[in-house]
Amino acid sequence: MDEDQARHYDGSPELLMFLASTVHDMKNSIGVLSGTLEHLIAGAPPPSSEPAQPQYEQLGQMLYQTRRLNDNLIQLLALYKEVGKPGYPFDPAVHRVIELIDQVKGQARMLLQSRGIALDVDFPADAIWTFDEDLIIGVLVHAINNAIRYTRDRIRLTASIDGDYLELRVEDNGDGFPPAMLQTGAALQAGGGKVDFISNSSGLGLYFSSEVARMHRHRLRHGGIALENGGALGGGCFILRLP
Repeated sequence: MDEDQARHYDGSPELLMFLASTVHDMKNSIGVLSGTLEHLIAGAPPPSSEPAQPQYEQLGQMLYQTRRLNDNLIQLLALYKEVGKPGYPFDPAVHRVIELIDQVKGQARMLLQSRGIALDVDFPADAIWTFDEDLIIGVLVHAINNAIRYTRDRIRLTASIDGDYLELRVEDNGDGFPPAMLQTGAALQAGGGKVDFISNSSGLGLYFSSEVARMHRHRLRHGGIALENGGALGGGCFILRLP
């Protein structure tokens, strides 16, 4: 952005407010559409019913795309409001990890069912941790939605305590993340690096997840994310670590 452009945007707060309002309205519309698709999928014959298979798969694909759009719009709104800044409603509190996992499973259930993907979970039943529940649910649901793109038929959601960190992992049994996404994840994990939003369609989600992770701080430690290939299922692994 050159100086003339910067001056133009500095002098047009009403334009930015209009854009944010438009994104908010779009998000609400997508939410209604997503809810309608979930209702249709719930009432459709199961995938095992051969005549209904094409229709069921099409509804599942439509739900997947609406969820992706909704994720992106939520992330845009949060970043517009400068997530992590003093004015943002960051609300960390003590939560049971089992309740976090249950909420993520509930939000992902219909989409996973429509795509014929199994979700395995593993976590310490009595673990508690401090985090902003809404933001962390958003990060994990986005990670699952992204894993659906790469997996064959299985996704694994796990939580474990690793020293002074709560480690949350979303793994799949696909072929793994492409090199461009691994490079983006490495740059964000290092606390810097430039995210190429043009060539990497998942750049917004990774950047948002990284910002949310870094908002979580305890003493001199802060959260972070990482991407790798391998894990228990041999595919892609999204890792979120919270102090």
